[in-house]
Amino acid sequence: MRVFVTGAGGHIASAVIPELLNAGHEVVGLARSESSAAVVKALGAEVRRGDLADPDGLAAAAADADAVVHLAFDHAAMAAGDMAGAAATDRTVVLALGEALAGTGKALLGVGMGHGDGNEHLGRAYGSNPRIATGRLFGELAERGVRAVLVGVPPVVHSARDRSGFLPILIGIARATGVSGYTGDGANLWPAVHTRDLGRLYRLALEKAPAGAELHAAAEEGVAVRDIAEVIGRRLGVPVERIPQERLTEHFGFFGAFMSLDVPIRSGRTRELLGWEPVEAGLVADLEEGHYFAGE
Repeated sequence: MRVFVTGAGGHIASAVIPELLNAGHEVVGLARSESSAAVVKALGAEVRRGDLADPDGLAAAAADADAVVHLAFDHAAMAAGDMAGAAATDRTVVLALGEALAGTGKALLGVGMGHGDGNEHLGRAYGSNPRIATGRLFGELAERGVRAVLVGVPPVVHSARDRSGFLPILIGIARATGVSGYTGDGANLWPAVHTRDLGRLYRLALEKAPAGAELHAAAEEGVAVRDIAEVIGRRLGVPVERIPQERLTEHFGFFGAFMSLDVPIRSGRTRELLGWEPVEAGLVADLEEGHYFAGE
């Protein structure tokens, strides 16, 4: 298949694109800058310049492809506190991509969190997240002749390719403050997946998942945040401390909103449907390998 990938210069795409190419698919990657275009080209994909502000251009690219893997998101707006704006942009893009594919039976894979696979609790945990509404669009698109598939990507996607996810942010905060922090008793759980395992899941989903499928890409159901903080503290040689709820924003900045997140994710049905079995290092083992702390 000829696959159009948005967010092609990003972390997840760095595994998805090679996985698709190695399976014999052609890949066209969206790049919004010269630096992103160089990354996409180095991965072996064809480059298409554009960005999320041009839904018509994205729709045209989708119409030229056999399938779309939509990975792009306005993370800068989210980090600046405008999650609603970032989600609104994403919704506009998904609608444009879906309109281009309506009635074709072509695949549209997106990032979002469904409630299947024994994960009904995610509706409560993420209920106020404006991105949830966009995820619901995939069910609607499946009824319009699109093989729409929602992929629930865990909060932590980790590997040596990770430069801006949860782990680099926590490590950066620990370096800046001299404390590796957690909140409460630190027993809240963050599910995780290695980047290469996630790349394999996307390829399998492209080839196998039926319209309307809600997949969950957790290799680990949940890792206690205190366990993560302890590895970071030991590696950096800084104390590991509980940060009171009222000081989360002071200590963690915008990331304080994520520190209490407790969202274990089950992926048993996804594994059975796709034949997906994660094989890469787990989150703590990956931290222990040291690449997150190299060069400092």
